[in-house]
Amino acid sequence: MPSKKALVRRPSPRLAEGLVTHIEREKVDVGLAVEQWEAYVEALRTHGWETIEVDPEDDCPDSVFVEDTVVMYKNVALITRPGAESRREETVGVEEAVARLGCSVNWIWEPGTLDGGDVLKVGDTVYVGRGGRTNAAGVQQVRAAFEPLGARVVPVPVSKVLHLKSAVTALPDGTVIGHIPKVDRPSLFPGFLSVPEESGAHVVLLGGHKLLMAASAPKTAELLTDLGHEVVTVDISEFEKLEGCVTCLSVRLRELYA
Repeated sequence: MPSKKALVRRPSPRLAEGLVTHIEREKVDVGLAVEQWEAYVEALRTHGWETIEVDPEDDCPDSVFVEDTVVMYKNVALITRPGAESRREETVGVEEAVARLGCSVNWIWEPGTLDGGDVLKVGDTVYVGRGGRTNAAGVQQVRAAFEPLGARVVPVPVSKVLHLKSAVTALPDGTVIGHIPKVDRPSLFPGFLSVPEESGAHVVLLGGHKLLMAASAPKTAELLTDLGHEVVTVDISEFEKLEGCVTCLSVRLRELYA
């Protein structure tokens, strides 16, 4: 029986100090960001997800991007070792949350680094972005953790964006979607659909053919609606200023053993 639980984490009051790597820094309105976060969490709940709040980490500006701290595969929670040293403290609260949910917990160890935003799962294929935040040792450790459970781990070069999932995500049928100027190697994906906007490459699968997307990608929303998907949009403008997207703001736990 698939589970529909999602870990989320309230934005830090220091959110505006979050890291930016591939884009120019813009002023972040923290009050608006909190409202947008609440609307995002509400959208998950409305579509049948039970949201679990990880204890906030107010001293870590990027802590709202909870996806980077853990990668789920089946019942295993792989606690990451974020590529940016300033983010390493974020994993502590997440580790407690997944342990409480009964996950089997594994860790990425030094010298490995891994950000959860670099991992895209499509069925039993686990694509791992090898870029600025995830190193080769991190890729090897993902392989060691998940291959014994039946995963096929495929490393993917990432140089144009922060994380693999800044470039590509996947539709319910397994088609990988991305905005070509931001994708290093589209040919690595067996089924690839090009989308017209960068933020159109980011979808959260809500269940059935429902997709959660950012309001900033109306052309892609139209394209995907035309392909028979039901699109739910949320405005996450303040998080986009920090290279965040709809996937980064939650960790979906779909295969927990009841």
